[in-house]
Amino acid sequence: MPQPTAGVARRPTLAQVYRRFAEVEAAGTSPLYGRVAIALSESGKALRAIETAPARKRHPSLILAALHDLALAGRAPALAAAYAAGDGEAAADAAIATLLGMTEAVVATAVRRPVRAGETGRCAVLYPVIAEAARRLGADAVGLIDVGCGAAFNLSVDRVGITYSDGSSLGDPSSPVRIPASIVGGRAVPARAMPEVVARIGVDVDPADVTDPDEARWLRACLPPDQPERIATLDAEIALASSAPPALLRGAAVEVLPDAFARVPADALPVVTTTWALSRLSLENRLRFLHRLDQAAAGRPVAWVSAEGVGVAPAIPTLGDRRASGHSILGLAVFDGPALRAEAVGRCWSQGRVLAWLAGSRLP
Repeated sequence: MPQPTAGVARRPTLAQVYRRFAEVEAAGTSPLYGRVAIALSESGKALRAIETAPARKRHPSLILAALHDLALAGRAPALAAAYAAGDGEAAADAAIATLLGMTEAVVATAVRRPVRAGETGRCAVLYPVIAEAARRLGADAVGLIDVGCGAAFNLSVDRVGITYSDGSSLGDPSSPVRIPASIVGGRAVPARAMPEVVARIGVDVDPADVTDPDEARWLRACLPPDQPERIATLDAEIALASSAPPALLRGAAVEVLPDAFARVPADALPVVTTTWALSRLSLENRLRFLHRLDQAAAGRPVAWVSAEGVGVAPAIPTLGDRRASGHSILGLAVFDGPALRAEAVGRCWSQGRVLAWLAGSRLP
């Protein structure tokens, strides 16, 4: 009988994946999902149902979202009632019953949709860098192009209210979407307002249109039902984005960026934003992305604002940081004719919830 190769770790079983999700990922954030994931890990029938999905579509976060979607759509009333009551045992039983009774529907949803997460928290790092880009280029209006936009919440950056831990604030103080962020490192974020936003364009291979009820429901389904504060924030994000829906362009960034630039009025500064989007691209396509920005700048200045892992964004300095440092670099690249000026203006952690502003500092 063949023996396992020495030194090669065995891949965890599906049951182990679900148990680990319960004990690590759901621990402390969603007791309800923790209990459901444990129940799924202990049910042979449930695991066999999950295994009818492609391997890359069996992750607990996706299967649980697909079950939650059925509950929100009114197709799994027992599961919806258990979630509403916060009853872990009833939710575990109802989740297994729903999965076994509606396996095809669960798998079809998991195959068709990606897990989506709320993104508006990223505005706390985007806002001051966009404002800085406009200042440097003397722009009175900007057109925002968000690459890898997902639900396009980044495109509401000027319409949210941001409060920093040092007491400063940016954005719209009357906005229904409030974003807190912590400042570290001793340098304040510039209190400079963004100019008028005259175009909002989202670019993604699979953008989410929040004005579509099914898409909006799926966004809610991707949150655990026992996180009422996150659900309330998401509802406010959806309402805000729906009130001024952006233009959504479907396709690879390097293919559709020319169309996106063409939609920005001639008298506005195109500002391209990427937040943890470029890591999904190969190095070759990241360089092609940079070339697209350079091409667009042949006719007018272009700015690129990025929040990416260390070393991910081409041309943005790494400040000597290690790739596995646990933080990301905030980059600002200005394309003005043949000139490219790229700078690291900050560091951030926790998807933008913690920010160290560096622009204008002599210290890295």
